[in-house]
Amino acid sequence: MRDVALRIRRHAIHALIGPNGAGKTTVFNLLTKFHAPTRGQILYEGTDITAESSAATARRGLVRSFQISATFPHLTVRENVRVALQRRLGTQFHFWRSSRSLTALDEEVMGLLAEVGLTDAVETKAADLPYGRKRTLELATTLALDPAFLLLDEPTQGMAIDDVDRVKRLIRRIARGRTVLMVEHNMAVVSDLCDTITVLQRGEILAEGSYAAVSQDPAVRAAYLGGGHG
Repeated sequence: MRDVALRIRRHAIHALIGPNGAGKTTVFNLLTKFHAPTRGQILYEGTDITAESSAATARRGLVRSFQISATFPHLTVRENVRVALQRRLGTQFHFWRSSRSLTALDEEVMGLLAEVGLTDAVETKAADLPYGRKRTLELATTLALDPAFLLLDEPTQGMAIDDVDRVKRLIRRIARGRTVLMVEHNMAVVSDLCDTITVLQRGEILAEGSYAAVSQDPAVRAAYLGGGHG
């Protein structure tokens, strides 16, 4: 990355787009401390968090979803969300807790599942969900961590049109009162959801602004939008 200065507006949906290898995932890795920056600063709510641990950053409410579904395949939908809630409450390793104490989480579990439209699949194992609904479950487990700043890594990748539309509506709903930074290749999703788009190319910012502005930028059209990338 070279001189990438991103300003993410609070409670906005901000997209990172660009060809493969442009640096989108690197930005996510830097923000969530999978990589350590060699120079520069990362500021969150005015605080320098450059040197803090990934766990400390996560406790601030920066929560990330991944391209590959990160659910537990042999646990039910309810159990997956319950595990995520236990993690937020600091009891993720207390698997010996009584079933009564775990049941106390069920009201919140059902609330989260209602938010993402999965109440009809509560007892379904994650492995048995269709791909689109599996990604929806991943969003539910991400929301269980109560993020203030949500980083979504290609949330609609590999989805059928109906699933894309469902997840797009879901992202719009869960973004209320939250800040969202997303990497997304589906330009229909980006144009419909995002307030600001940053276009990366070879680790540098090529353009930034509204979708209408960046989509008409000649450099962007040559490098990305008109270059045959999905």
